[in-house]
Amino acid sequence: MSETIQTTPLNRVHREAGARMVPFAGWDMPVQYTSVVDEHMAVRTKAGLFDVSHMGEVEVRGRGALDFLQHVTSNDVSRLAPGRIQYSALTTPQGTFVDDLLVYKLGEDDYLLVINAGNTPKDVAWLQGHARGWDVDVADVSPRWCQIALQGPKAEGILASMTATALAGMKYYGFERGEVASVSCLISRTGYTGEDGFELYAASEHAEHLWHGVLAAGASAGLVPAGLAARDTLRLEAKMALYGNDIDETTTVLEADLAWILKLEKGQFLGRDALLAQKAEGLTRRLVGFETEGRAVARHGYEAAYGGKVVGQVTSGSFAPFLKKNIGLAYLPVELGVPGTRFDVVIRGRPEPAVVVPTPFYKRPR
Repeated sequence: MSETIQTTPLNRVHREAGARMVPFAGWDMPVQYTSVVDEHMAVRTKAGLFDVSHMGEVEVRGRGALDFLQHVTSNDVSRLAPGRIQYSALTTPQGTFVDDLLVYKLGEDDYLLVINAGNTPKDVAWLQGHARGWDVDVADVSPRWCQIALQGPKAEGILASMTATALAGMKYYGFERGEVASVSCLISRTGYTGEDGFELYAASEHAEHLWHGVLAAGASAGLVPAGLAARDTLRLEAKMALYGNDIDETTTVLEADLAWILKLEKGQFLGRDALLAQKAEGLTRRLVGFETEGRAVARHGYEAAYGGKVVGQVTSGSFAPFLKKNIGLAYLPVELGVPGTRFDVVIRGRPEPAVVVPTPFYKRPR
């Protein structure tokens, strides 16, 4: 029996606009409106608007909320002040990823977690299972929210024309509550593209009004709707991990080159002992960036070879529209993960030359 495909509150809007729709993580989502390259370049040079309402939202409230989140996430939640956000991981006892997520501190004893769409049922079950014995309430509130991402160098100017909220002073990974197009929103300076931008959270019944309002406000600045395909190439250029490709329950936080979201000194949390042991023993593999030297594009699942032997696997790969290169991520033995190291990616049975390069591949101008 086929699974029921879910739809976001903007499904009708996407279809009326002629978007190409595809199943993604159990959702009917727009993969592109025009072309991936055009949408990608619009975000890098002007602005793009994404429907990310498929993402999951979980409320964690109660006197034990901070201690509970310290126990189940890898980063140090105690460092958050109200109005601030943290990128983190839900970790297994083995130090691997249940998921990666954002933690919003709404107030004392009041947090919002934003998790990956395809992981929402699993994550909620994990959180609620581990919440037993803690003075905390964990609730899946995903159906209440729509989420729209306005990304690109012109994002601030576009959004500023629609809200009285002061955006210029809002720090990256900060948020405020305000009105956008007369809709009450949580305005978050975050994104998954490597550009400056904002993610707007609002009640799901206001999704269409908000979407149309932002597109209209940004029309003269070159704002375009963008789909999942451009979101993927943008995040890859910025070396932002994708759950299910680059990270999962077989990869540790250290192997994923995400030690910066790992605060071993904060005290005990799920996976801490395993990660301490791995750090002491030394890694055997690490996620690294590479470029292929020919025209062939490396894809998820392709083998990486060195000296004729398989030594790793590609986790993500694509043509990078802004950089005009073929790029990818792969888990390689640590001794091969040094920029300048040459290896092969096996593409359709043929070894294609590749070279390890520094990441992120793209960093926006400041």
